[in-house]
Amino acid sequence: MKVATEEISFSTRGQNDLHDLTSEIAGRLGRHGFKEGQVTVFAAGSTCAIVVMENEKGLRQDMAEAYERIAPAKAHYVHHDTAGDDNGSSHVRASIQGPSLTIPFTRGKLALGQWQQVVLAEFDTRPRDRRIVLQFLAAP
Repeated sequence: MKVATEEISFSTRGQNDLHDLTSEIAGRLGRHGFKEGQVTVFAAGSTCAIVVMENEKGLRQDMAEAYERIAPAKAHYVHHDTAGDDNGSSHVRASIQGPSLTIPFTRGKLALGQWQQVVLAEFDTRPRDRRIVLQFLAAP
């Protein structure tokens, strides 16, 4: 088994900012020349998540509204009292969504559906510097 680990770093604008990582991941896969295997995409942060979605304007708005219904930003969270933060909803949203995904690749291409993109969903209430860890596992 071959293994390669890389990082992607960038800044977000804060809550509901979505970053499409698909082309960056595909490009790094191509540079390694791996043909068959899987890549784990991991967000190193407790107030963001990695999702697979159709990254289009209407769905981005729908997702923001859905997250607001699930964990309203203006609700009271005990986290606010214990940590002195205002981002309890951010932690809840990220915990529900999850920090990572594993995506297979075949013939050197990510095995995503036609309308699927790999996206970082930012939930924090302020801009953040984000670090995404990519770990490629490939057949020899």
